[in-house]
Amino acid sequence: MSIQNLSRVIAQNTSNDAFALTFTVQQWDTFAGYLQPIETSVGDVLIEQGTPDRSVFFIESGAISVHKVSSKEQMKLAVLTPGSVVGEGSFFSRLPHSANVVVTGAGRVWRLNAIRFSELSNRQPNMALEVAMALGAVIAKRMAHRSKRVAVT
Repeated sequence: MSIQNLSRVIAQNTSNDAFALTFTVQQWDTFAGYLQPIETSVGDVLIEQGTPDRSVFFIESGAISVHKVSSKEQMKLAVLTPGSVVGEGSFFSRLPHSANVVVTGAGRVWRLNAIRFSELSNRQPNMALEVAMALGAVIAKRMAHRSKRVAVT
């Protein structure tokens, strides 16, 4: 399965919290070896609020809704589209996820879990640094906007 569609949608993402990773075609092909492509269907739960999983999901196609659930209500925090990333907060903090992430439009995401990121760090440290810096930039951009601050998952 080719990762080139993901690299294209990331390059084309102009949102203020874009995941700005600029790899060469060869680097994207290498990075793909550390990722798990997942075909998604409407209703699939990628992240469950309160779980400790440190996976990050890169959205190639489809749409994803981020919801925070409390005892009184469910609040929609964000809708993410191709080229976006989700799961970045727990990836760095090692804290449980702060929201539910549910597929609202079928498509494909690419999952990077903590073990595979560790392997990438050992084998391709410069690439791992680029990924970490791009994820960190997403958090910083989301935190700078009051409306997106709560959407750091």
